[in-house]
Amino acid sequence: MLMRLRWILSPIGALVLMAVPHHLAAQTPFESSTGPIPYNGQYSRGQDVVPSYDGWKANPDGTFSMYFGYMNRNFEEQLDIDIGPNNNVDGGDRGQPTHFYPRRHWFVFKVVVPKDWGVDKKVTWTLSIRGKTNTAKGWLQPDWELSNEVMMENVGAGNRDPDNEAPVITGTGPQTISLPDTVTLSAVARDDLLPRPRGQRNSGEAGVEAQGLSVQWIQYRGPGAITFTAPTRAATSTASSRSVTSTTVAAFKVPGIYVVRAVASDSALDSFHDITVTVK
Repeated sequence: MLMRLRWILSPIGALVLMAVPHHLAAQTPFESSTGPIPYNGQYSRGQDVVPSYDGWKANPDGTFSMYFGYMNRNFEEQLDIDIGPNNNVDGGDRGQPTHFYPRRHWFVFKVVVPKDWGVDKKVTWTLSIRGKTNTAKGWLQPDWELSNEVMMENVGAGNRDPDNEAPVITGTGPQTISLPDTVTLSAVARDDLLPRPRGQRNSGEAGVEAQGLSVQWIQYRGPGAITFTAPTRAATSTASSRSVTSTTVAAFKVPGIYVVRAVASDSALDSFHDITVTVK
């Protein structure tokens, strides 16, 4: 695969030179009404969030999936943007998030387009917050076609395996509760044991990145904050474990419709299970 060197802002704020796939180096990662937004500056809070187009895949039925992510330019502040004029995909709701965690998040959701979509037709995700409007425009340009290997490269997986497949995750169905009740949610992830874990880590230890299969609970949508019981991440305890089960209790303060996401990760590829919780 053709690679190109590119300067990227590291998590600690230092600029580092990294090799990235040629098709990514050719893309402008983020756009705004005033032009490209560079990776520069460090802010704990007060900044905006920028959508990104991360590439596309062909589906077995002939349709195409366009993948989008985002960059919350704050290092600490989580942001919320309701579906509507300030958060829309081509003017509507296509399953995009409304809750945005700090920094860069790849392949957060996908938009499926029909087999006759064409090369030049675009899907546009628009986010507006704090007086700034940013857009990500996706289309089926051949250079932006994704494979599992390219997706692993994009997220910085250092232990890639070309045969690796994303975990399979299932879990709790839609829930309805009344305040001040909480809700118990469960998810089960299964994996192919690839890539091989580089070392054993303490399962569920706060602040430790899991190696191997793990499940993490996050907020994807909702009008108020969600509090999860600790740990919010469950991980396999041995390199030979093909499955992991995670259960959490979610608490809410504000009525409304929420989406809780369970993220299954094998440290290189992710899969999602979304649970809609109606809070009365």
